[in-house]
Amino acid sequence: MQGQEDKNMKICLICVEIFAWGKYGGFGRATRMIGRELVKRGLDVYAVVPRRQGQKSVENLDGIMVLGFSPAFPWTAKRLFRKCDAGIYHSCEPSFGTCLAIKTSPDHKHMVTVRDPRDALDWKIEYELPSVNRVQVLLNYLYENNILVRRSIRRMDAVYTTAKYLIPKVKSIYGLKEDPSFLPTPVELPAHIQKADVPTVCYLARLDRRKRPTLFLDLARKFPRVKFIAVGKSRDSKWDKYLRTKYARVENLQMVGFVDQFSTRLHSKILERSWVMVNTSSREGLPNAFLESASHQCAILSSVDPDEFASNFGYFAREDDFCEGLSFLLENDRWKKQGERGYEYVKRTFELNHAVDLHIEAYNRLLAK
Repeated sequence: MQGQEDKNMKICLICVEIFAWGKYGGFGRATRMIGRELVKRGLDVYAVVPRRQGQKSVENLDGIMVLGFSPAFPWTAKRLFRKCDAGIYHSCEPSFGTCLAIKTSPDHKHMVTVRDPRDALDWKIEYELPSVNRVQVLLNYLYENNILVRRSIRRMDAVYTTAKYLIPKVKSIYGLKEDPSFLPTPVELPAHIQKADVPTVCYLARLDRRKRPTLFLDLARKFPRVKFIAVGKSRDSKWDKYLRTKYARVENLQMVGFVDQFSTRLHSKILERSWVMVNTSSREGLPNAFLESASHQCAILSSVDPDEFASNFGYFAREDDFCEGLSFLLENDRWKKQGERGYEYVKRTFELNHAVDLHIEAYNRLLAK
């Protein structure tokens, strides 16, 4: 497969973001990682995404040809899909762009990876705890979950999801006749891991309300002998400032802010030193933070338990019992055994080259039909 240059080996990735130009989310991180690694394998890779502030209409990102369209006029993406003329159009999360790609190139192959399927309850949580405001939530719903999007998923040549527990949920939400298949998100394993000498706990997520960061930040006050590191910022600048002001005097708490994983090793260094990663979100798919933390032998302390990551590789804070959970993991160094188990699972299932191989195998199966 490597080195072929005909249009059948051209891949067009479709997503609502691509971890650049001010938009840094899990969907975009996965899309950029997949695209970058496919380029390294010799594939011709395009990405069609909404254009962000400071982003040109055409950009080269890690060898990916990124084509941006105006979010105010999403139908203009049809011209970009024609320009790609790809053998496979791979939606890295369902959106209106998925519909446009099928409409523009119906005779080409189309597949989708559903990373965070949201049912009515999930959208209710989004609305009650918005990252920016409720208008933005409604706009996201219309762009990502309208009837045309759901209909397009049923027309896909292949449907995948990134967590096994999501398979029945995806099947139900989109009315699929068959179960979607599992396709792991690529995760790069560190070459070296050196844990801190003192108990160190980290948080890897936006500081948005839906993520409930105050539950993590309050833990720092209750465990003064433990070092706490919060990586991330909120999309709501006023809320972000409020949190930083409120917790500024907590001596064992470091609020690092946003860290670009593609331009610095700071993100990995924090994980290399951390004993436990805490996730306080009200809901999740299977976050990249779980995979990245486990790949660095961090135990997972979380109020959500996708694919039983917290139960098997840390502590499942089912009742938001984070204090009890952290005490449990720190006692007798239980975190170490749980972190090692998580590392072995991620190495076996999500390791970068293995996961990229599975993506290429999926593409080959589509092209062979």
